[in-house]
Amino acid sequence: MSFQQGLSGLNAASKNLDVIGNNVANTNTVGFKQSQTQFADMFASSLSGGGGMQAGIGVKVDGIAQQFSQGSITVSNNPFDIAISGAGFYRLSDQGTISYSRNGQFHPDKDGYIVNSSGLRLTGYMANSAGQINSGTPADLRLSTADLSPVATTQVKALVNLDSRETPLSAAAFDPADPATYQSSTSLSVYDSLGNSTPLSTYFVKTAANSWDVFAANDGTLLNGGLSIGTLNFLSNGNLDPSSSSSFSVTSPVTTGANPLAFDIDFASTTQFGSSFGVNALSQDGYAPGQLTGFSISEDGVVRGSYSNGKFLSMGQIALANFANPQGLQVAGNNTWKETSASGAALVAAPNSGGLGVLQAGAVEDSNVELTSELVNMITAQRVYQANAQTIKTQDQILQTVVNLK
Repeated sequence: MSFQQGLSGLNAASKNLDVIGNNVANTNTVGFKQSQTQFADMFASSLSGGGGMQAGIGVKVDGIAQQFSQGSITVSNNPFDIAISGAGFYRLSDQGTISYSRNGQFHPDKDGYIVNSSGLRLTGYMANSAGQINSGTPADLRLSTADLSPVATTQVKALVNLDSRETPLSAAAFDPADPATYQSSTSLSVYDSLGNSTPLSTYFVKTAANSWDVFAANDGTLLNGGLSIGTLNFLSNGNLDPSSSSSFSVTSPVTTGANPLAFDIDFASTTQFGSSFGVNALSQDGYAPGQLTGFSISEDGVVRGSYSNGKFLSMGQIALANFANPQGLQVAGNNTWKETSASGAALVAAPNSGGLGVLQAGAVEDSNVELTSELVNMITAQRVYQANAQTIKTQDQILQTVVNLK
């Protein structure tokens, strides 16, 4: 008599219950991927090579395969909680030792690195001081809490409409204190190299049917020695004459210890129509210093700092990794996996590229365990265990009958 079949069935069913129990235990584990027990039958080898009359010697656990299906996404209150929607794994570093995870529960540590609860650092592509991301070799992402340095104004852009119905005036009589000596004006703030803000005013004086002289004053002081900084010439259709310049360079002295303020004023696309003066767009590229007020993470993984001066600066970009065979990854515990020869080499890129998923900040990916299904599977596995125990009991009864023969 052979107890092999029943014993192998008990072992296989017990292993299956272990897997189901592990799934149930991790129902609330963020980023957890459920496992499935895979079985294979066993046969004794035959010298004759024929197997048609073999009953088999039981079952074995052929493998335990994790199911990398998408888990539900739940909103959280932590801005550094990040959920992956789609394919990919976070790439984590432990002093250069790389592991991978779907658990996006992160926070900045005391040194500014983005880490998980085990202290593993999230990796990605760092940005330079200008916010340009270097998509080369992934490195540990580190956030800077330093103030944003000021940037001096180098370009002013103005898009206005000048009223063609205005009566020409003498440019020589221009006086910024006398509105009767000019037709229109605009104003905005510009910044020096120390971040000090001063008002820049531009004045428009119509000198001929299709010609306007432009004057400028910074902080009340007329630029270019009080002379026109340039002339805007228009065609009969109201558009700027392309043969003449619409961008003028000016320099303004400062008394704050900053560098002299030199910038261009560009009036590209300005018009001269028979309608009232209007400012359609007015901007400049300088800004004051700013203190960090918070962070945001976009769906493509770019981490941006927001500052008190209203500016945003990219600090880095989260990298994701994918594998040709995710089921070949080695489970390493703490919601992480390790790369193996069976999984293939990690394919690392930015989110939302190369088939990788997108990120959702302020959210986590729940475990993909379906509790109801696991409980049903548990009942089935229990019945299988009982049935295999019954075969052993039956074999024992038969053996006892043989022993008792007289």
